[in-house]
Amino acid sequence: MDEMNAKEARQRMEEGRLYPPGDEEIMERQFACLEKLYDFNDTRPSELAKRQELLREMFGAIGEGCYIEPPLHSNWGGRHVHFGKNVYANFNLTLVDDGHIYVGDAVMFGPNVTVATAGHPVEPQLRSRGVQYNLDVHIGNNVWIGAGAVILPGVTIGDNTVTGAGSVVTKDIPSDSVAVGNPCRVLRAIDARDRQFYYRDRPIDLTLADLDGE
Repeated sequence: MDEMNAKEARQRMEEGRLYPPGDEEIMERQFACLEKLYDFNDTRPSELAKRQELLREMFGAIGEGCYIEPPLHSNWGGRHVHFGKNVYANFNLTLVDDGHIYVGDAVMFGPNVTVATAGHPVEPQLRSRGVQYNLDVHIGNNVWIGAGAVILPGVTIGDNTVTGAGSVVTKDIPSDSVAVGNPCRVLRAIDARDRQFYYRDRPIDLTLADLDGE
């Protein structure tokens, strides 16, 4: 792969095939994205408008009402990340976005979450050549990813799910479920009890009207 031209390397990168991430043109584009990420992480807490402007420049797509707590870590500064509306990310979100990361609406990321799309060959001689491949990650709507969770390449997480803190998600998680552990497994479905209690035996004492201020 040493003699691969830049166009072919970029194409292989987009197609999820093995490619050299150290290709000169790829790295030139990547560093340009990282400059904006540096600027984002260097903002002051009061510079909310500046942060929003930078996110619109950095991300592949970002909806209204999104808020990301710096520091944000991202291989491509969010260039291959697509957020829906009202996404919240706590401190130290790490997006290994060599591949694409698709996130729906009303998603919450706890602190120190990692979403990875990049992988490397198991075969040692091939891996020593520095090649990698990328598999896109898809996260649905109204999902809560707990603190310290790791989501691995190629995973799809369905709508309305909760992924427990510290989980390592190696396989797809179906919608409307609570999943925990390493490797992450479905613990249970979200059911009628969850509409009565917000935590263990603590009853929900708010209505949608209360939340809307009506």
